[in-house]
Amino acid sequence: MKVLILAGGFAKRMWPLTENRAKALLPLDGKPVIEHIINKIEPINFLKQVFISTNKKFEVDFKEYIFHSQTNKKLELVVEPHRREDEKLGAIGGMNFFLEKQNVREDLLVIAGDNYFHFDLNDLLSYGKKNSDSVIALYDMRDLEKVRNRFGVVKLDHENRIVAFEEKPNEPKSTLISTGIYYLKKDDIPMIKTYVNERNNPDAMGFFIKWLIQRRVVRGFRFDGIWYDIGSFALYNEVMTSLR
Repeated sequence: MKVLILAGGFAKRMWPLTENRAKALLPLDGKPVIEHIINKIEPINFLKQVFISTNKKFEVDFKEYIFHSQTNKKLELVVEPHRREDEKLGAIGGMNFFLEKQNVREDLLVIAGDNYFHFDLNDLLSYGKKNSDSVIALYDMRDLEKVRNRFGVVKLDHENRIVAFEEKPNEPKSTLISTGIYYLKKDDIPMIKTYVNERNNPDAMGFFIKWLIQRRVVRGFRFDGIWYDIGSFALYNEVMTSLR
C-alpha cells in the first residue's frame, strides 16, 4: 500500500494567509497541519513511505519541511508542474499525475492535506481489508446547516455501501459527510485515469466518488471524535480556538 497526502491546491479562499504559504503548512497547535496527519500515519508499521503531492510554487517550502521532519516514515515529494490557480491539475488530476509518475499498482491511502482529526487510521484500514471494495472515511456533522454547500454528502445502505453522493449540495439530505480520507483498492486505481481521460471535473474528489459509485461498489466507514476540514478562515480559526 502507498500513502498520498494531497497538498497541491492554492487555497484562494484563505488568501492572503495562504497566498505565499501552502495550507498544509499553516501552523496548528505548534506544528504544521500536515504534521498532524503524518503523526496519525506513524503508528502504522507496514506503511513505510508517505508521498506528498504539491505544486511548483510551494515545492521549496515542502522540501524544507521534509528536510527538518523527524518522522520515522520516508517522505517523498511529488511536484505538479504549475504555479497558478488557473493551471492547477485539481485533486483528481494531481492524483492521476502521481499514479502515472509512480506507476502505482497497489492499494492507495489518500488523505486531503487540510484534514485535522483524532481518530485512528488503523480502524479504516482494518475495515477496508475485510472486503475488496474501496472505502471512504465518513463523519456525522449532526447539523444540516453545517453541511449545506460545504461538504460531500453521503447516503449508505444497510451494508455501508454508498448509494448516493452529492458534492456540496444546497439542500443536503444527510449530515453524513466525506472527510477527504480514501482507501482505494488497487482494482479501482485505473478508474482514476479513465475518469480524467473522459474529461470529468478533475478538481474535488467528491466528483470522482459520485462517478465511481455508479460503476463500482464503494463503502463508507464512520468515524467518531474530533475532525475538522481547514477550508476557510472561519474553520481555521475554529480549530485554532478549540485547541487552546
